[in-house]
Amino acid sequence: MIDTAFVTSNIQDGIAEITFGTPKSNALPLHIMEELASTLLSVGEQDEVKAILLKSYGEKAFCAGASFDELLAVENLDSAKRFFSGFAKVLSAMKNCTKPIVVRVQGKVTGGGVGIVCAADYCLATEDAFLALTELNIGIGPFVISPIVERKMGIAEMTAMSLDAEFRTPHWAVQNHIYQHIFPSVQVLDEYLHQFMKKLAQKSTKALCEIKKLSWQGAEHIDELMFSRALISAELLLKPEARKSILSVREKLREKQGRE
Repeated sequence: MIDTAFVTSNIQDGIAEITFGTPKSNALPLHIMEELASTLLSVGEQDEVKAILLKSYGEKAFCAGASFDELLAVENLDSAKRFFSGFAKVLSAMKNCTKPIVVRVQGKVTGGGVGIVCAADYCLATEDAFLALTELNIGIGPFVISPIVERKMGIAEMTAMSLDAEFRTPHWAVQNHIYQHIFPSVQVLDEYLHQFMKKLAQKSTKALCEIKKLSWQGAEHIDELMFSRALISAELLLKPEARKSILSVREKLREKQGRE
């Protein structure tokens, strides 16, 4: 367990490793989203970097989406829109970063975290890496991340996930082109990742950048869509029923953590 949120980066042998972490299941407050976005873009511009490995702290949860504490602290439309635009900044940075981004998923993924794994250029996960779009449970929807999620799994699957808010298995995620491979443990995943990133470091930087550029062709409109849809989430967040739902879900999570 960590006490403070962080984003770190380290470059070695052509690979940039970026790690983020927060005390509550790696749920994201705005300042961490903004720091993560700026780190992705700045690291991607460095000539010595051939590829990026993006990972989160711990072993139980990859990312729990939005920070409930910050959602509850929002008081007006401007601050709400600014908060949800944080997710757009992260996903836009992943898309526009010139180097391929490999994402390591070591545990459950919910809400905005699903957007991060769907924005990966290559994604590897453990057998514990279940996914769910849980936004409807707190009175909103996956509006900001939806262009990225839809691009990866298709509109039908995204709509179903948004409406039932239930977890999908890692095997489902492989079938729907989100994860490339799944592994029985974090240790086995990391062993594979070490070799995979080592191989990427030996490839042509120009070729890697061109593959990244090619993979996002036709997605030029996504940035504008994500930022514009932040307003939809912002307006819904200010509804009394959303605040009530967030308080209820947060209390249930605290009770669950207390039993573990």
